[in-house]
Amino acid sequence: MRAPPRLYALVAAAVLSVVGAALVPTTATASAASASATTTASVAPADAPSKPLRPNTAAAPPKLRASGNKLVDENGATRRLLGVNRSGGEFMCVQGYGIFDGPVDDASVKAIADWKVNGVRIPLNEECWLGLSHINPAYGGANYITAVKALVARLEAHGITPIVELHWSHGTYTGGDSHCPGTAYATCQKPMPNAQYTPAFWSSVAQTFKSDRAVVFDLFNEPFPDRATSDLTAAWKCWRDGGSCPGIDFQVAGMQTLLNAVRTAGAKNLVLIPGVAYSNDLRQWLTYKPKDPAGNLAAAWHTYNFNTCSSESCFDEQLAPVIAQVPFVAGEIGENTCSHGYIDRVMAWLDAKGASYLGWTWNTWDCSSGPSLISDYNGTPTNFGVGLRDHLKGMQ
Repeated sequence: MRAPPRLYALVAAAVLSVVGAALVPTTATASAASASATTTASVAPADAPSKPLRPNTAAAPPKLRASGNKLVDENGATRRLLGVNRSGGEFMCVQGYGIFDGPVDDASVKAIADWKVNGVRIPLNEECWLGLSHINPAYGGANYITAVKALVARLEAHGITPIVELHWSHGTYTGGDSHCPGTAYATCQKPMPNAQYTPAFWSSVAQTFKSDRAVVFDLFNEPFPDRATSDLTAAWKCWRDGGSCPGIDFQVAGMQTLLNAVRTAGAKNLVLIPGVAYSNDLRQWLTYKPKDPAGNLAAAWHTYNFNTCSSESCFDEQLAPVIAQVPFVAGEIGENTCSHGYIDRVMAWLDAKGASYLGWTWNTWDCSSGPSLISDYNGTPTNFGVGLRDHLKGMQ
C-alpha cells in the first residue's frame, strides 16, 4: 500500500489504478516538522478452518514454519497471523522526519495487542537500513537498525509476531505507474527490487534476525513488473529471476536472488513472497515459485476494494489453488471507503480457508484518504478499524 504520510502532507495521492495501486506518501510536501517520530498459520481444509492460537498472555511468539499449506509453530500446532501493519519506517527516514510515524513505545504496542493482534508487519526502507550517504545519520544506518530491533523486541514482549518487510527501494523508474520518476532514491514504491542494494539489505536483515526464528521476512511490498511490460510471462520471469527486465530502467533483483541472500546469511526464518500487480495477482505464483533450500515459504497477497481481484468469485478462481498448496498470508487488506464492508467479506472468505490477514494500517491518518485503522495511538478505531477490531476480538 502506498499510503498518505502524516498530517504534514499537503495533499494525499489519489488511487493510481484499479488493479492494485493504492496511495503513496508524498516526499516533499511537508508543511511542518514532524513530531513524535520515536527514535498463525496454516491453511486448514475449507470445511474445518483452524482457530488461531493467540497469546492471551505475554508468551513468546511462535517460531513459524511452513508445513504443507499450513503455518505451524515449533510444537507442530497450526497457527494463523491475524493483525495489522505499522507504517512509517518506509518513508519517515528518507523524508528526513524521523524513523517511525508516531509512537512505538510499550504503551503503543500494548494498544495494538489489546485488539487481540498476533502479528504486526513493519515496512522498511533499504536506503535507511543501509545508511546511504543521502540519509540523515540520525535516522539511518545503525540508528535505524537499532530502532527496528527495539520495535521487534517490544512486539515480541507482547507475544506478537514481527514481520519485517521491504517497502521502498532504490532505482530510477520511468515506466508505467512510475511514482517518483525524477529520482533513483527510495522515496516511493518501485516495480521491483534492485540488484544494487536490495540483496545487501536482505543479507543484513537476515544476519540481524537469523537467531530469532519468531521474526518473519516479507521480501518486497508490492511488485508491479506487469506495469512495465504487456508481456505477462516476461513480467513473471522478471519477478523470479531479475536481471534486465523489459520496461524497467535498473538491474532487477528477482525473488530468487533475495531468497538466496536470506538463506546464504544463515537465516531459516519464514519468508513471505508476494505476487505481481501490487501483490494482487497470484495466478502464476506456483509456476514461478522460487526454490527454497529451507522449505519455509508462504505466499503473500494484498487486497483492497479497488483492486481487480476483489470478489469472492475471483478469490475462488485465483487464490484457492495457491491456498491449497502453500501457506497464505494477506499482508494487507483494506478499503478506501472509511467503512469495513469489503474487509468483512475478505476476512470471512479467508477465515473459511484458514488463511492469515493483516489490516492496513495502524496509523492515525484520515481514513478517507487512506485505510487508517485508528484515530489515536491508544487504539481508538476509525469506522474502518471497527470492522477489524471487532472481528479479531470476536475470534477469542
